[in-house]
Amino acid sequence: MIKPHGSDTLKPLYVADAGKRAALAKEAEGLPSIVISSAAAGNAVMLASGYFTPLTGYMNLADSLGVCEKMRMTSGLFWPVPIVNVVKDAGPIRNAKRIALRDPNVEGHPVIAIQDVKAIEEASPEQMKFMTEKIFRTLDPAHPGVAAFNSVGNLLVSGPIQVLNYSYFDKEFPGTFRTAMQIREKIEKSGWKKVVAFQTRNPMHRAHEELVVMAMERCACDGAVIHMLLGKLKEGDVPADVRDACIRKMVDLYFKPNTVDITGYGFDMLYAGPREGVLHAIFRQNMGATHFIVGRDHAGVGDYYGPFDAQRIFHEEVPAGELKIEIFEADHTAYSKKLGKVIMMREAPPGHTKEDFVLLSGTKVRQMLSNGENLPQEFARPEVAKILMTYYQGIRKA
Repeated sequence: MIKPHGSDTLKPLYVADAGKRAALAKEAEGLPSIVISSAAAGNAVMLASGYFTPLTGYMNLADSLGVCEKMRMTSGLFWPVPIVNVVKDAGPIRNAKRIALRDPNVEGHPVIAIQDVKAIEEASPEQMKFMTEKIFRTLDPAHPGVAAFNSVGNLLVSGPIQVLNYSYFDKEFPGTFRTAMQIREKIEKSGWKKVVAFQTRNPMHRAHEELVVMAMERCACDGAVIHMLLGKLKEGDVPADVRDACIRKMVDLYFKPNTVDITGYGFDMLYAGPREGVLHAIFRQNMGATHFIVGRDHAGVGDYYGPFDAQRIFHEEVPAGELKIEIFEADHTAYSKKLGKVIMMREAPPGHTKEDFVLLSGTKVRQMLSNGENLPQEFARPEVAKILMTYYQGIRKA
């Protein structure tokens, strides 16, 4: 099986031993504590799950700046975005060597992890600006990732962590949330040698479905892992439970049995385009995928990135040999009325025009579903459209 990034083995930070976990929870009761940001909690879940192998905790300022500048930590490890615990006020943990981190996303703010504090460092306004621009390629506060990154503070609390739970993800999504270790076990049990991963924060329409099929065929993969984001999204995105229902219905009806694993991971979307695309590739390698689909405007939002910037970065900025996973570069995929099937638009025969494709904007789709109008079968499977229609009509009535 493909090796994890920067390591021969996965390095999950979840404390699996129940006795040790109970002892740490008891210790946490007497430690200085702080409620961390949602982003930091998501980082803890990813570290716990082995997705962020080989990291041992939150980065310090030097590592964060190095990652932003040249995608390198001070150790030389290749990494695309800072994995940090940033706070506005470090008063409650000032001078503490060991602290309890409390989960902002669970009622009562239970302890999610214990951290050994190596440093508490203040990032200057210039350094925050530098990191923001490198990660997101913009300083526009209207960008949801920029807004989130700059809203949590500028004090970096660095050091290794031991994680006590997976926040709300394993409880709210018991049939979908999976760690990198669990996905590797499933891949091995299934006997898959080549595996393609598909990232999604949206329901899957016909174009997405066909894209997974194309990637499996062209990369000679034995199986596919549909890996959906379960964390916080921007306003207007479809909730995870609705996406999950849509994807499961599509796979049940339209994929061959035992060729697709439907899973999810706990993380807040960054909307960082190219940089986030590289992060997505790293943690898909860590979960055992040999191939990863990077589509048009991957991890993008609005018009902040070019349509293929997230593919270009793998050629222009990722050093050769740093990643073992292979990238499947996908174009915009749509149903061709001329050919009677879904194709990648760049592969359309000469003579194809925009009018020859079934293309619907997200806004148009939402309007149609809210009004109870059926989506074209060339755009969405009717069984999937029905689930979405129920959701959008519920929003409208509310």
